[in-house]
Amino acid sequence: MATPLSDTSLSPLRTVAVVGLGTMGTGIAEVLAGAGRDVIGIDTSEAQTAKCVTALAASTARAVERGRLTGPQRAELLARVTTSTDLGAAAGADLVIEVAPESYEIKQQIFRELDGIVRPETVLATGTNALSVTRLAADSARPERVLGMHFFNPAPAMRLVEIVSCVLTAPAAVTAVTDLALDLGKEPVAVGDRPGFVADGLLFGYLNQAAAMYEANYASREDIDAAMRLGCGLPMGPLALLDLIGVDTARTVLEAMYAESRDRLHAPAPVLKQLSEAGLTGRKAGRGFYTYEAPGSGTVVRDALTPLEGGSPTAGRTVRSVGVAGSGTMASGIAEVFAKAGYEVVLAARSEEKARSARARIGKNLARSVDKGRMTAEAAAQTLERVRPTGTYDDFADVDLAVEAVAEDLEVKRQLFAALDKVCKPGAVLATTTSSLPVVACARATSRPQDVIGMHFFNPAPAMKLVEVVRTVLTADDVHATVREVCGTIRKHAVDCGDRAGFIVNALLFPYLNNAIKMVEEHYASLDDIDAAMKLGGGYPMGPFELLDVVGLDVSLAIEKVLHREFRDPGLAPAPLLEHLVAAGCLGRKTGRGFREYAKR
Repeated sequence: MATPLSDTSLSPLRTVAVVGLGTMGTGIAEVLAGAGRDVIGIDTSEAQTAKCVTALAASTARAVERGRLTGPQRAELLARVTTSTDLGAAAGADLVIEVAPESYEIKQQIFRELDGIVRPETVLATGTNALSVTRLAADSARPERVLGMHFFNPAPAMRLVEIVSCVLTAPAAVTAVTDLALDLGKEPVAVGDRPGFVADGLLFGYLNQAAAMYEANYASREDIDAAMRLGCGLPMGPLALLDLIGVDTARTVLEAMYAESRDRLHAPAPVLKQLSEAGLTGRKAGRGFYTYEAPGSGTVVRDALTPLEGGSPTAGRTVRSVGVAGSGTMASGIAEVFAKAGYEVVLAARSEEKARSARARIGKNLARSVDKGRMTAEAAAQTLERVRPTGTYDDFADVDLAVEAVAEDLEVKRQLFAALDKVCKPGAVLATTTSSLPVVACARATSRPQDVIGMHFFNPAPAMKLVEVVRTVLTADDVHATVREVCGTIRKHAVDCGDRAGFIVNALLFPYLNNAIKMVEEHYASLDDIDAAMKLGGGYPMGPFELLDVVGLDVSLAIEKVLHREFRDPGLAPAPLLEHLVAAGCLGRKTGRGFREYAKR
């Protein structure tokens, strides 16, 4: 039996063995050696150890070329790494990090063998992102020295490391490994033992929903990925990311998460099983959701599912003038976008005063663009000249496209569409910018539902490149083609989706945000740790709680309710904490308090 572990019994972890020299293990070895640790790389395959040495040589050579390392530093780093195919080489290690395949049987076998090899004080860390650390620790002869050390891929670049302790883990072991992570230049986040931990626990649920959305033929793989990149600022779309992670790996993680949570959102989408069992596991196989140039390549090549170039075979209608209904930030932003693209814009609000105020907002935005050198003063003046403010929708009589951007209230929108139906000329396209309401309900308020479509812009409209183009079952082909053509003219990326709650972006984004709130409700992790985990581990531009406070908790709750009502999935029910904060008037930055408090302006 291992000796008790006191708070002072662990010396600094100077020699580290890494068991499993795949991409992740090799990356961890490089990080450790770069921080001055002696590294013993172990793999049962001689070919894999050789591949690791070659990869380290190539990676450090690139670092020298980019000025991140000097030649002597590179030589010292490489000299600190030795490799072996014998687990016995870990005998002198202060810490062993296993990065073996995600299998209890494989990992438990490694830990059992290590128990008979390493010194009593050696700490054993598992790199799992899906399996129970508690179960692995309980099977060890030294459970108090077993914990999780979850790096993210690629390990040299990604700053997050999740330090996973369980009820058996001694605090001194956690402290020693946390100190090591800090010394490696990483950001350690302390988490408890549950499948997926923080980052993957939130990430894989989102990836699973994206796979299910694709499987349901709701949107193409290209549109789903483009929507999340351009609508949320993510570095990769979810389906491309699944291919990078490995479809089989994602399925394993989700199965472990579902076994614990029984949340349908974690039940692996059937397409993940189909692809895995067909050997189409992503980049490593050369084919997954996409097809790649070769196994291991990141270069996507055309296949049978790649959209044809050249756009719609249906010709669109001519659009020369545009009406924008509304006076808020979104309405003025959309009017600015159209005016910049050369369209004559009628900006209508409930009063001429409100319309003039919205036009003045456009003028200020254009002036900032001039100050920053993004456009000339002459171009800004010409753009503003194209915007005509009015207090009556009667001035929409001659527009070719009318875009409503009024309050997200279905009755308000229905009344507006009934008014536009009477005012707008025959053949004019009528578009709603709703983010969550049924487009068909707006269409049915008119006598021409075939002319109605959704154009969901993202805020701020001048900066955000995405527009979700939402067809109803009644939308005419030439109306769809018209809006696609217009999106090209205003330099927006259009993605097609059907008329269901949340469309693409909100249907994937808000369940992820809701799950983050549930993590806090369950006291699993803090706001700060969750935000840090998603920014550092997922490459997200904002953490979920930062984003919720920016969007507005009342807006977020309304969207969550719409999603829950439409899909009837218990996992989509708004987190009670969100409802409580909204009831208390804590709506985010706009009220000075949401999940965090903000200085009053």
